Amino acid sequence: MLRRAPGLSASEFADIWREANGPLVASVQTDLDIVRYLQIHPDPARQGIDTMAAEARGGMLQPFDGIAEYWWKSADALGAALSSTAGASAAELLVTSERRFVDLAASPLWMATEYPQVATSLTRPVARTRSNVMRLHFALRPPEHLGETEARRYWLEEHGPLIRSHSPARGLIAYNQVHRRDHPLASAFTTPRGTTAPPFLGHAESWFERPAGTRPLAETQAAMDAAIEDERQFIDFSASTILVGKEFVFVDREWAQ
Repeated sequence: MLRRAPGLSASEFADIWREANGPLVASVQTDLDIVRYLQIHPDPARQGIDTMAAEARGGMLQPFDGIAEYWWKSADALGAALSSTAGASAAELLVTSERRFVDLAASPLWMATEYPQVATSLTRPVARTRSNVMRLHFALRPPEHLGETEARRYWLEEHGPLIRSHSPARGLIAYNQVHRRDHPLASAFTTPRGTTAPPFLGHAESWFERPAGTRPLAETQAAMDAAIEDERQFIDFSASTILVGKEFVFVDREWAQ
C-alpha cells in the first residue's frame, strides 16, 4: 500500500507509477518470476463511496494513494527468484524506481494468502478504467483486546459466510479475503525499503458494478448494515482503511501456473 513521496501531487504520483514504474515491473517479470502484477489507483468517479463507507464506520484512516499487488506461484518460487543474480538485480532496480515517487517508510507491505469467498465467473474480475466495475479494497486491523489469531478465525469462519449469504443483495461480482502471511521472505522487501509502517492483518476485496443511483435499495442497505455491525466484532475501524479504485494490470501469467 503506497503513500506518495512528499512534494508530489496525486496526479504526479499516479503518472510516474503508471507510466514509468509499471512498465519497469513488466520488464523484469521473468527475472523475478512474477505471475501477476497490478496497480490499484483511486477511481475518479467513485462517487464518494470510500468516504461514505468510512463515515458509516465512525471514521477510518485516510485512504492510501494506491495499492500494488504482486503474485508468485509459491514462496519457494519467490525465494529462488530473489536468490538468483538476475532476480536480485531486478529487485534492487525496482526499489530505486520506487524512491522517485513513494514514501517507502510510510508504505506498509506484507505477504498474504488469498481465500476466495464469492465468485460469479470462472475468470478473475478486473475493474478496468472504461468499465462500470469498481474494486473496493478494505485493509483492516483488529482491536487490541481481540488479537490477530482470533480476528483471523472470526473473519474467515464467521464473517465470510455472512458476506456470502448477502452477496446477491449487495450485487457482488466477487469477494475475497486476503490474510497476511508472516514469512521470513517479507524482510527481503521491507528491509531495502526501510519500511516502518506496521502491516495490516490483511484486506478484503470486492468487485461490484458502479451504483446507478445515489441511494442503495432497501435490501442492499440492510445487507451493508449487517456487514458493518459484524465487522465491529473483529475490526478496529480507526486503524483500518478503504480505497475504491480501478485496476491497471501489467503482468498476467496465471496461465503459466
